[in-house]
Amino acid sequence: MQEWFERLSLQFGLTINQVIIAGIGLGVLMVFWSLISLYRDRNPAADRIAQVASHRERRADFGILKAADADPTGLLRSFVPSEAERRSALRLRLEQGGFSRPSALRNYLLVRVFLGFGGPAIFLVLYQISTVPSVTLPGLVGLSQLTRLEVFQILGLLVAVGYYLPVLWLNSRVTERQQRITDSFPNALDLMQVSLEAGLGFDSAMTRVGNELSLISPDIAAEFLTVQRQIAAGRARGEAMRGMAERTGVEMVFAFANVVQQSMQFGTSMAQALTTYADEMREYRETKAQEMANKLPVKMSAVLAAFIMPALLLITLGPIAIRFVRSFAAVG
Repeated sequence: MQEWFERLSLQFGLTINQVIIAGIGLGVLMVFWSLISLYRDRNPAADRIAQVASHRERRADFGILKAADADPTGLLRSFVPSEAERRSALRLRLEQGGFSRPSALRNYLLVRVFLGFGGPAIFLVLYQISTVPSVTLPGLVGLSQLTRLEVFQILGLLVAVGYYLPVLWLNSRVTERQQRITDSFPNALDLMQVSLEAGLGFDSAMTRVGNELSLISPDIAAEFLTVQRQIAAGRARGEAMRGMAERTGVEMVFAFANVVQQSMQFGTSMAQALTTYADEMREYRETKAQEMANKLPVKMSAVLAAFIMPALLLITLGPIAIRFVRSFAAVG
Protein backbone atom coordinates (compact mmCIF):
# COMPACT_ATOMS: atom_id res chain seq x y z
CA MET A 1 0.00 0.00 0.00
CA GLN A 2 2.85 2.38 0.78
CA GLU A 3 4.36 1.84 -2.68
CA TRP A 4 0.98 2.53 -4.28
CA PHE A 5 0.66 5.81 -2.35
CA GLU A 6 4.19 6.82 -3.35
CA ARG A 7 3.50 6.04 -7.02
CA LEU A 8 0.38 8.23 -6.99
CA SER A 9 2.16 11.05 -5.21
CA LEU A 10 5.01 11.02 -7.75
CA GLN A 11 2.62 10.86 -10.70
CA PHE A 12 0.45 13.82 -9.64
CA GLY A 13 3.06 15.80 -7.76
CA LEU A 14 1.32 15.51 -4.41
CA THR A 15 2.45 14.41 -0.99
CA ILE A 16 1.30 11.13 0.51
CA ASN A 17 -0.86 12.94 3.06
CA GLN A 18 -2.63 14.88 0.32
CA VAL A 19 -3.30 11.66 -1.62
CA ILE A 20 -4.79 10.00 1.47
CA ILE A 21 -6.99 13.01 2.28
CA ALA A 22 -8.19 13.15 -1.34
CA GLY A 23 -9.05 9.44 -1.27
CA ILE A 24 -11.05 9.78 1.94
CA GLY A 25 -12.90 12.79 0.54
CA LEU A 26 -13.71 10.93 -2.68
CA GLY A 27 -15.06 7.96 -0.72
CA VAL A 28 -17.28 10.18 1.43
CA LEU A 29 -18.54 11.97 -1.70
CA MET A 30 -19.44 8.66 -3.36
CA VAL A 31 -21.37 7.49 -0.29
CA PHE A 32 -23.21 10.80 -0.10
CA TRP A 33 -24.10 10.70 -3.80
CA SER A 34 -25.41 7.13 -3.51
CA LEU A 35 -27.66 8.11 -0.61
CA ILE A 36 -28.97 11.10 -2.55
CA SER A 37 -29.67 8.87 -5.56
CA LEU A 38 -31.65 6.42 -3.42
CA TYR A 39 -33.58 9.23 -1.79
CA ARG A 40 -34.60 10.68 -5.17
CA ASP A 41 -36.05 7.34 -6.29
CA ARG A 42 -39.70 8.36 -6.09
CA ASN A 43 -42.93 7.04 -7.55
CA PRO A 44 -43.63 8.84 -10.87
CA ALA A 45 -47.41 8.42 -10.60
CA ALA A 46 -47.43 10.01 -7.16
CA ASP A 47 -45.30 12.88 -8.47
CA ARG A 48 -47.70 13.58 -11.33
CA ILE A 49 -50.72 13.58 -9.00
CA ALA A 50 -48.93 15.80 -6.48
CA GLN A 51 -48.13 18.35 -9.19
CA VAL A 52 -51.85 18.93 -9.73
CA ALA A 53 -52.25 20.38 -6.22
CA SER A 54 -51.32 23.93 -5.39
CA HIS A 55 -48.09 24.88 -3.65
CA ARG A 56 -49.83 25.29 -0.30
CA GLU A 57 -51.46 21.89 -0.51
CA ARG A 58 -48.18 20.25 -1.41
CA ARG A 59 -46.53 21.95 1.52
CA ALA A 60 -49.29 20.77 3.87
CA ASP A 61 -49.19 17.20 2.53
CA PHE A 62 -48.29 14.92 5.44
CA GLY A 63 -47.41 11.86 3.44
CA ILE A 64 -50.95 10.81 2.46
CA LEU A 65 -50.00 10.25 -1.16
CA LYS A 66 -48.05 7.01 -0.87
CA ALA A 67 -47.15 4.32 -3.32
CA ALA A 68 -48.47 0.83 -2.76
CA ASP A 69 -46.35 -1.28 -0.44
CA ALA A 70 -44.30 -3.74 -2.46
CA ASP A 71 -41.51 -6.18 -1.73
CA PRO A 72 -38.07 -4.56 -1.82
CA THR A 73 -35.97 -5.13 -4.90
CA GLY A 74 -32.34 -4.70 -5.77
CA LEU A 75 -29.92 -3.56 -3.12
CA LEU A 76 -32.70 -2.68 -0.68
CA ARG A 77 -33.55 -6.37 -0.25
CA SER A 78 -30.46 -6.68 1.93
CA PHE A 79 -31.64 -3.99 4.36
CA VAL A 80 -35.45 -3.75 4.23
CA PRO A 81 -37.34 -6.60 5.99
CA SER A 82 -38.85 -8.99 3.46
CA GLU A 83 -41.88 -9.79 5.68
CA ALA A 84 -44.79 -7.42 5.19
CA GLU A 85 -45.70 -7.62 8.89
CA ARG A 86 -42.28 -6.40 10.01
CA ARG A 87 -42.30 -3.62 7.45
CA SER A 88 -45.76 -2.54 8.55
CA ALA A 89 -44.78 -2.55 12.23
CA LEU A 90 -41.63 -0.54 11.57
CA ARG A 91 -43.48 1.90 9.31
CA LEU A 92 -46.14 2.36 12.01
CA ARG A 93 -43.42 3.06 14.55
CA LEU A 94 -41.97 5.72 12.25
CA GLU A 95 -45.39 7.28 11.79
CA GLN A 96 -45.82 7.40 15.56
CA GLY A 97 -42.56 9.34 15.64
CA GLY A 98 -43.84 11.82 13.05
CA PHE A 99 -42.18 10.36 9.93
CA SER A 100 -45.00 9.64 7.51
CA ARG A 101 -43.20 10.17 4.21
CA PRO A 102 -43.15 7.24 1.77
CA SER A 103 -39.35 7.12 1.93
CA ALA A 104 -39.17 7.21 5.76
CA LEU A 105 -38.69 3.46 6.16
CA ARG A 106 -35.97 3.29 3.51
CA ASN A 107 -34.13 6.33 4.87
CA TYR A 108 -34.29 5.03 8.44
CA LEU A 109 -32.86 1.65 7.51
CA LEU A 110 -30.16 3.23 5.36
CA VAL A 111 -29.13 5.48 8.25
CA ARG A 112 -28.89 2.45 10.55
CA VAL A 113 -26.80 0.54 8.05
CA PHE A 114 -24.57 3.52 7.30
CA LEU A 115 -23.96 4.24 11.00
CA GLY A 116 -23.54 0.55 11.82
CA PHE A 117 -21.00 -0.19 9.08
CA GLY A 118 -19.77 3.22 7.99
CA GLY A 119 -18.28 4.09 11.36
CA PRO A 120 -16.29 0.83 11.68
CA ALA A 121 -15.20 1.13 8.03
CA ILE A 122 -13.87 4.65 8.60
CA PHE A 123 -12.11 3.46 11.76
CA LEU A 124 -10.46 0.60 9.85
CA VAL A 125 -9.30 2.97 7.12
CA LEU A 126 -7.84 5.36 9.67
CA TYR A 127 -6.19 2.47 11.52
CA GLN A 128 -4.69 1.17 8.30
CA ILE A 129 -3.40 4.63 7.43
CA SER A 130 -1.84 5.03 10.87
CA THR A 131 0.22 1.87 10.32
CA VAL A 132 2.00 3.40 7.30
CA PRO A 133 5.38 4.63 8.59
CA SER A 134 5.72 7.62 6.25
CA VAL A 135 2.22 8.96 7.00
CA THR A 136 1.83 11.38 9.90
CA LEU A 137 -1.73 12.64 10.29
CA PRO A 138 -2.77 14.53 13.45
CA GLY A 139 -4.80 12.45 15.86
CA LEU A 140 -3.80 9.06 14.41
CA VAL A 141 -0.64 8.49 16.41
CA GLY A 142 -2.38 6.46 19.10
CA LEU A 143 -4.22 4.18 16.64
CA SER A 144 -1.05 2.42 15.52
CA GLN A 145 -0.36 1.36 19.11
CA LEU A 146 -3.63 -0.54 19.49
CA THR A 147 -3.55 -4.31 19.72
CA ARG A 148 -5.77 -6.58 17.61
CA LEU A 149 -8.01 -7.30 20.58
CA GLU A 150 -8.51 -3.59 21.22
CA VAL A 151 -9.25 -3.02 17.53
CA PHE A 152 -11.92 -5.73 17.55
CA GLN A 153 -13.42 -4.32 20.75
CA ILE A 154 -13.64 -0.84 19.26
CA LEU A 155 -15.17 -2.24 16.06
CA GLY A 156 -17.82 -4.14 18.02
CA LEU A 157 -18.63 -1.04 20.07
CA LEU A 158 -18.94 1.13 16.94
CA VAL A 159 -21.22 -1.41 15.25
CA ALA A 160 -23.48 -1.67 18.30
CA VAL A 161 -23.66 2.09 18.87
CA GLY A 162 -24.18 2.93 15.20
CA TYR A 163 -26.86 0.28 14.64
CA TYR A 164 -28.89 0.73 17.83
CA LEU A 165 -28.51 4.48 18.35
CA PRO A 166 -31.23 5.28 15.74
CA VAL A 167 -33.58 2.87 17.56
CA LEU A 168 -33.12 4.71 20.85
CA TRP A 169 -33.53 8.05 19.10
CA LEU A 170 -36.76 6.88 17.42
CA ASN A 171 -38.16 5.60 20.73
CA SER A 172 -37.45 8.94 22.41
CA ARG A 173 -39.02 10.76 19.45
CA VAL A 174 -42.17 8.62 19.73
CA THR A 175 -42.40 9.21 23.49
CA GLU A 176 -42.04 12.98 23.10
CA ARG A 177 -44.67 13.13 20.36
CA GLN A 178 -47.15 11.03 22.35
CA GLN A 179 -46.64 13.27 25.37
CA ARG A 180 -47.31 16.39 23.29
CA ILE A 181 -50.50 14.85 21.91
CA THR A 182 -51.62 13.77 25.39
CA ASP A 183 -51.13 17.28 26.78
CA SER A 184 -52.93 19.08 23.94
CA PHE A 185 -55.72 16.66 23.10
CA PRO A 186 -58.30 17.90 25.71
CA ASN A 187 -57.94 21.44 24.34
CA ALA A 188 -58.54 20.15 20.82
CA LEU A 189 -61.71 18.41 22.03
CA ASP A 190 -62.93 21.69 23.55
CA LEU A 191 -62.42 23.47 20.23
CA MET A 192 -64.30 20.71 18.43
CA GLN A 193 -67.13 20.98 20.94
CA VAL A 194 -67.37 24.74 20.38
CA SER A 195 -67.34 24.25 16.62
CA LEU A 196 -70.09 21.63 16.77
CA GLU A 197 -72.25 23.82 19.02
CA ALA A 198 -71.75 26.68 16.55
CA GLY A 199 -73.45 24.62 13.85
CA LEU A 200 -70.55 23.04 11.97
CA GLY A 201 -70.61 19.40 10.95
CA PHE A 202 -68.14 16.91 12.38
CA ASP A 203 -65.87 16.93 9.32
CA SER A 204 -65.94 20.72 9.05
CA ALA A 205 -65.25 21.05 12.78
CA MET A 206 -62.29 18.70 12.61
CA THR A 207 -60.88 20.59 9.62
CA ARG A 208 -61.35 23.94 11.37
CA VAL A 209 -59.70 22.70 14.55
CA GLY A 210 -56.82 21.24 12.54
CA ASN A 211 -56.22 24.58 10.85
CA GLU A 212 -56.46 26.49 14.13
CA LEU A 213 -53.99 24.19 15.92
CA SER A 214 -51.38 24.19 13.14
CA LEU A 215 -49.08 26.47 15.17
CA ILE A 216 -50.01 25.54 18.75
CA SER A 217 -50.13 21.76 18.35
CA PRO A 218 -48.87 20.74 14.89
CA ASP A 219 -49.02 17.01 15.72
CA ILE A 220 -52.77 17.01 16.39
CA ALA A 221 -53.37 19.39 13.47
CA ALA A 222 -51.55 17.05 11.11
CA GLU A 223 -53.54 14.04 12.29
CA PHE A 224 -56.90 15.80 12.06
CA LEU A 225 -56.19 17.12 8.56
CA THR A 226 -54.88 13.72 7.50
CA VAL A 227 -58.14 12.08 8.59
CA GLN A 228 -60.19 14.59 6.61
CA ARG A 229 -58.07 14.14 3.51
CA GLN A 230 -58.45 10.39 3.73
CA ILE A 231 -62.23 10.70 4.15
CA ALA A 232 -62.37 13.05 1.16
CA ALA A 233 -60.37 10.50 -0.84
CA GLY A 234 -63.02 7.83 -0.14
CA ARG A 235 -61.80 6.06 2.97
CA ALA A 236 -64.39 5.10 5.55
CA ARG A 237 -64.58 7.41 8.55
CA GLY A 238 -64.16 4.59 11.04
CA GLU A 239 -61.03 3.29 9.31
CA ALA A 240 -59.60 6.80 9.07
CA MET A 241 -60.17 7.39 12.78
CA ARG A 242 -58.61 4.06 13.71
CA GLY A 243 -55.65 4.87 11.48
CA MET A 244 -55.19 8.17 13.33
CA ALA A 245 -55.26 6.33 16.67
CA GLU A 246 -52.66 3.82 15.45
CA ARG A 247 -50.40 6.57 14.10
CA THR A 248 -50.41 8.33 17.44
CA GLY A 249 -50.33 5.31 19.76
CA VAL A 250 -52.11 7.32 22.50
CA GLU A 251 -54.88 5.67 24.53
CA MET A 252 -57.12 8.74 24.64
CA VAL A 253 -57.02 9.00 20.84
CA PHE A 254 -58.16 5.37 20.61
CA ALA A 255 -60.99 6.20 23.01
CA PHE A 256 -61.85 9.32 20.98
CA ALA A 257 -62.09 7.26 17.80
CA ASN A 258 -64.42 4.81 19.55
CA VAL A 259 -66.58 7.64 20.93
CA VAL A 260 -66.94 9.22 17.48
CA GLN A 261 -67.76 5.90 15.83
CA GLN A 262 -70.33 4.94 18.46
CA SER A 263 -71.93 8.39 18.44
CA MET A 264 -72.37 8.30 14.67
CA GLN A 265 -73.53 4.71 14.73
CA PHE A 266 -76.26 5.25 17.37
CA GLY A 267 -77.17 8.80 16.37
CA THR A 268 -76.40 10.50 19.67
CA SER A 269 -75.34 14.12 20.02
CA MET A 270 -71.70 14.50 19.02
CA ALA A 271 -71.27 17.75 20.98
CA GLN A 272 -72.58 16.17 24.19
CA ALA A 273 -70.38 13.12 23.71
CA LEU A 274 -67.29 15.29 23.18
CA THR A 275 -68.16 17.40 26.23
CA THR A 276 -68.40 14.34 28.44
CA TYR A 277 -65.24 12.84 27.00
CA ALA A 278 -63.29 16.11 27.39
CA ASP A 279 -64.28 16.27 31.06
CA GLU A 280 -63.13 12.70 31.53
CA MET A 281 -59.81 13.51 29.88
CA ARG A 282 -59.27 16.44 32.23
CA GLU A 283 -60.05 14.29 35.24
CA TYR A 284 -57.70 11.63 33.92
CA ARG A 285 -54.92 14.18 33.43
CA GLU A 286 -55.46 15.57 36.93
CA THR A 287 -55.47 12.07 38.40
CA LYS A 288 -52.27 11.30 36.53
CA ALA A 289 -50.63 14.43 37.92
CA GLN A 290 -51.72 13.52 41.46
CA GLU A 291 -50.37 10.02 40.98
CA MET A 292 -47.00 11.37 39.90
CA ALA A 293 -46.98 13.75 42.87
CA ASN A 294 -47.76 10.92 45.27
CA LYS A 295 -44.84 8.93 43.91
CA LEU A 296 -42.36 11.67 44.82
CA PRO A 297 -41.96 10.72 48.50
CA VAL A 298 -41.18 7.13 47.54
CA LYS A 299 -38.65 8.25 44.96
CA MET A 300 -37.09 10.76 47.36
CA SER A 301 -36.64 8.09 50.03
CA ALA A 302 -33.92 6.46 47.95
CA VAL A 303 -32.14 9.82 47.61
CA LEU A 304 -32.46 10.44 51.32
CA ALA A 305 -31.10 6.99 52.12
CA ALA A 306 -28.19 7.43 49.72
CA PHE A 307 -27.04 10.92 50.70
CA ILE A 308 -28.50 11.94 54.07
CA MET A 309 -28.30 8.65 56.00
CA PRO A 310 -24.48 8.34 55.69
CA ALA A 311 -24.10 11.87 57.06
CA LEU A 312 -26.45 11.12 59.96
CA LEU A 313 -24.63 7.90 60.76
CA LEU A 314 -21.31 9.72 60.65
CA ILE A 315 -22.58 12.42 63.02
CA THR A 316 -24.12 9.98 65.50
CA LEU A 317 -21.53 7.19 65.43
CA GLY A 318 -18.44 9.34 64.84
CA PRO A 319 -17.94 10.51 68.43
CA ILE A 320 -18.52 6.99 69.75
CA ALA A 321 -15.94 5.58 67.35
CA ILE A 322 -13.42 8.28 68.34
CA ARG A 323 -14.02 7.53 72.05
CA PHE A 324 -13.45 3.82 71.53
CA VAL A 325 -10.24 4.48 69.61
CA ARG A 326 -8.92 6.75 72.35
CA SER A 327 -9.83 4.25 75.08
CA PHE A 328 -8.06 1.39 73.30
CA ALA A 329 -5.02 3.60 72.71
CA ALA A 330 -4.91 4.49 76.43
CA VAL A 331 -5.13 0.83 77.45
CA GLY A 332 -2.37 -0.12 75.02
